[in-house]
Amino acid sequence: MAGKVRVYELAKENNMAAKEMVKLLNEEFGLNIKSHMSMVGGSDLELIQGYFDEIEEEKNKAKNKKQQKENNKNSKNKKNHKNIKQAKDVEEDDFEEEKPKKKRKKKSKNKKTSKANKKQAEEKKDDGIIEIPETVNVKTFADKIGESPNSVIGKLIGLGVMAGLNDQIEFEQAELVALDFGKEIKLEEEYDAIEEQQVELDYEDKEEDLVNRPPVVSVMGHVDHGKTSILDKIRSTRVTSGEAGGITQHIGASVVDINDKKISFLDTPGHEAFTEMRMRGAQATDIAILVVAADDGVMPQTVEAINHAKAAGIPIVVAINKIDKEVADPNRVKQELMEHGLVSEEWGGDTIMVPVSAHTGEGIDDLLEMVLLVAEMRELKANPNRRAVGIIVEAQLDKARGAVATVLVQKGTLHAGDYVVTGSASGRIRAMFNSLGEAIEEATPSMPAQILGLSDVAEAGDMIYAVEDEKLAREFADRAAEFKREEHLKAKANTNLEDMYSDIGDGELKELNIIVKTDVKGTVDAVSHSLVKLSNEEVKVSVIAGAVGGITESDILLAQASNAVIIGFNVRPTQGALERAKDNNVEIRTYSVIYEAIEDVEKAIKGMLDPEFKEVVLGRAEVRDTFKVPGAGTVAGVMVTNGSVPRRASIRLLRDNIVIFDGDISSMKRFKDDAKELAGGYEGGIGLNRFNDIKVGDVMEAYEMVEKERD
Repeated sequence: MAGKVRVYELAKENNMAAKEMVKLLNEEFGLNIKSHMSMVGGSDLELIQGYFDEIEEEKNKAKNKKQQKENNKNSKNKKNHKNIKQAKDVEEDDFEEEKPKKKRKKKSKNKKTSKANKKQAEEKKDDGIIEIPETVNVKTFADKIGESPNSVIGKLIGLGVMAGLNDQIEFEQAELVALDFGKEIKLEEEYDAIEEQQVELDYEDKEEDLVNRPPVVSVMGHVDHGKTSILDKIRSTRVTSGEAGGITQHIGASVVDINDKKISFLDTPGHEAFTEMRMRGAQATDIAILVVAADDGVMPQTVEAINHAKAAGIPIVVAINKIDKEVADPNRVKQELMEHGLVSEEWGGDTIMVPVSAHTGEGIDDLLEMVLLVAEMRELKANPNRRAVGIIVEAQLDKARGAVATVLVQKGTLHAGDYVVTGSASGRIRAMFNSLGEAIEEATPSMPAQILGLSDVAEAGDMIYAVEDEKLAREFADRAAEFKREEHLKAKANTNLEDMYSDIGDGELKELNIIVKTDVKGTVDAVSHSLVKLSNEEVKVSVIAGAVGGITESDILLAQASNAVIIGFNVRPTQGALERAKDNNVEIRTYSVIYEAIEDVEKAIKGMLDPEFKEVVLGRAEVRDTFKVPGAGTVAGVMVTNGSVPRRASIRLLRDNIVIFDGDISSMKRFKDDAKELAGGYEGGIGLNRFNDIKVGDVMEAYEMVEKERD
């Protein structure tokens, strides 16, 4: 051993887990090792090598000593060999007789485990504190606390509350009565029908029941950087068998083998689908592979993918793809990624970056080994010996087979024949297939499986639970169907600066998440630092993502999943982003100067934000042509693509969703006539006040400030 080696390589050489090696080096040698990617060398390495050499020497001595002992024993007892053999034969016969008993014992043990799990779930609820709803009638309350209704009525009269058997009392009144009886009550938690499935059908496993499971990996990155090509290359080299003609049935997930270990890949989640799942409360992925092309570098969707992975709190392994190209520059990619908080371990950081080529296959095995290493450090575990809990990855209606769903098992083992419920769909699994289209009988943790037999098409991102029988599955599904009807498409996100202070006052809001989008990189950092400094004892301000460019649908998704407010500087949202934000009540605030945003957030935190005016977007028009008009400058020939553009409105000129002009209209024409307004779907001419740098493809956004009604 010479030079320097990484900790995980040292662990490999000495047959240790990387995590154990980190612990040993810190505790035994007093080294400040931060991760498995840290380097050791020089005298430290010699010391470590000496330590392991001594251990090996001691092992050999002990082995020789034991062997010598065995030899002596064999020599001494040679005469009694026949008797020993006979005794051993009798022992083996006894063991054979016991075998059936052992098998029966195991079967009954499984039954006990099932009862124990039920008991465990019940005990979890019964902690000596009685749950009471916000309002409850006197008789029900008396029953719950185990006292006579007359005694409860007497205590209420003592509090000045006149209430009969069937009258409702408030929780605060019930709490005082309970205290008089020496009982402790708490407010009953209310669950919607979807949450109820999780509360009733899932539970935390005991540490001793957990075993290692394979990692689940999502591949993300910018379009055309090679996400699909890398997945295809991995599958073609690492999937052992397929259907006739080598075509693998697409079920939205695949499993690969490397060094006798498995990795599950989710095919579908680009970062948007990935966040859609997280928005539903489902965390399907353990590790993200971020694909960046070596000839192209970091692009807008690369940054979005980084933000989504960071918001989900999962580690990122970077695959620098297309290194076979002549213009490939991996160092440039590493430099650009540094600007977004991903520092290569070669440059002193903790992000693993692997150069690969999906075209030639170079580096693919290294990439998979690094994924396994990160998985090892995360110690991913699950209990396979319980009823299954999983997540729906994909779902669709197949004309021949009915409702089909791809399930990723997260806990327990899913069997063909199991009764299951997911959201408002339920059923019995008629058949189950793996990613190769082969029929299978069971799927263990981290394994994907396509199932048939659901009553309806499930929703991607919903959880799925194996249950005891069909009746129970239907009960949960029916309650969820009723809930969905009542809450039809109700938006989850509901954060805006104006109602933030009241949430803080009610103790509901502890953190304000903000997404920052700007026209230049420097502004992102300046704004982020300024906003974070506004944190106080009541509320923490967190900038969960910051990037250059217009506000996209991906940003709205991230805001929904993280309950965040979007703040933009000299940028505007796309039309799709505007519509999605409106539908899901995500607030977008745009500014032209930094201090205005900082003031708004500061006022919101202090409860003083009360804007008198609100901006209303009236319409958008796309520039199709430009004309030079003597005395008037450049006039844009436009088509109104959304809403309408009134002559009185203020106009922003957007280029790639970045604001390059904000001002008034100087002229508006419909054919040769002056016009007061251009309606949706119509063409016309628009001149901007003292601004001529208009180009084909630019977008004009018409808006006005209207007085807002005060609450």
